[in-house]
Amino acid sequence: MGVDVRALDPAEYRAAQDVFMAALMRPPTTDEQWRVREGTIRQGDVLGGFHDGTLAGTTRLFGSTLRVPGGAAVPAGAVTAVGVRADKTRRGVLTALMRAQLTDAKNRGHVVAMLHASEAAIYGRFGYGAATRARQVRLTIASVKWRDDMPRGGAVRLVDRADAEKLLPELYRRIGTARPGMMERSDGWWRVGFSRHEQRSLYGYAVHSDEHGDDDGYALYHAVPLGGDDIKLQVHDLVAATSTAAAELWRFLTGIDLATEIEAARPVDEPLEWWLQDARQCRTVDVFDDLWVRLVDVPAALHARTFGGSTPVVIEVRDRILPQNDGVYRIGSDGAERSERSPQLVMDVESLGALYLGDVSVSTVAAANRVEVRDPAALEDADAVFTTPRQPWCGTHF
Repeated sequence: MGVDVRALDPAEYRAAQDVFMAALMRPPTTDEQWRVREGTIRQGDVLGGFHDGTLAGTTRLFGSTLRVPGGAAVPAGAVTAVGVRADKTRRGVLTALMRAQLTDAKNRGHVVAMLHASEAAIYGRFGYGAATRARQVRLTIASVKWRDDMPRGGAVRLVDRADAEKLLPELYRRIGTARPGMMERSDGWWRVGFSRHEQRSLYGYAVHSDEHGDDDGYALYHAVPLGGDDIKLQVHDLVAATSTAAAELWRFLTGIDLATEIEAARPVDEPLEWWLQDARQCRTVDVFDDLWVRLVDVPAALHARTFGGSTPVVIEVRDRILPQNDGVYRIGSDGAERSERSPQLVMDVESLGALYLGDVSVSTVAAANRVEVRDPAALEDADAVFTTPRQPWCGTHF
């Protein structure tokens, strides 16, 4: 039998959540956790895939915005809670769900869809490309010595949960989407986040204010006992409007008594090593794909971001799921538009998604045979067109 996909009714949301959690091999959501989460789900956001009359898989999409190069925030569908029952895999359930969800995203007016992939091999066939990376950094506190010329200024203070709930969402709205790849966070996202954070022991909220007393950064962390007297500070969220705010938050974290090491997922171009007297004391223990982006409306997505370079390039885009995106586009510093010219480069929408925020060069993707190069001279021009001054970074898990 085939797979029937439909939007679930609110009474079915809990069952869908259980399918998702089981697919991740995690225990079911508790009643307390569900009370926090269920109020964040809007009617129509959750799709269910039914096989033989059984809820076999599910996925959810909620509305957000994504910051793109040039500063625009484009309507984005954030995809989460994707899972298929272990006894219903390899039956086309996920494919049916993803195709239906992309059509729904298009109908809702989302320019892009985005997700964090539990498995990197899954989502490329649906047009998602790995558009940002993160690096996991680890510092041994006893070895950290900051340079004298490290940015300094303002003050850091601790706030309690009640004050954090008032301060952090508004602070993030003001400063948290300056970098390409960063996304809007809804009130529901914050409710779930605060609830999850409070379940951890020894959690903390630190806020930085500048020399005028205006808040311009924060860090959210919790302590993890490592055995014996060793304690790790796990930083879950560190957002700063200036390099001074970021540097002072890092200085504060490394000054917390009894902590022996700090670990955090951070942008790949954060200058943490450059603030240290011994750059080797900041160890990058992992670099991993972070946000995956799928261009739902290619013309609108290309129109929304700015491009660089002095010579435009002509690119053909192919999309097997949303064929209205198929076409040839002229892209340059003066914008992007459909073109009748012969393409210099040909790529699928997955590769374009990986290139969209500027994390990877066109030459790199072409070297992996993921771009058909019809005019080799266009590669250098394309690199200049898609490059961005800052590496993209999401920093929001959903």
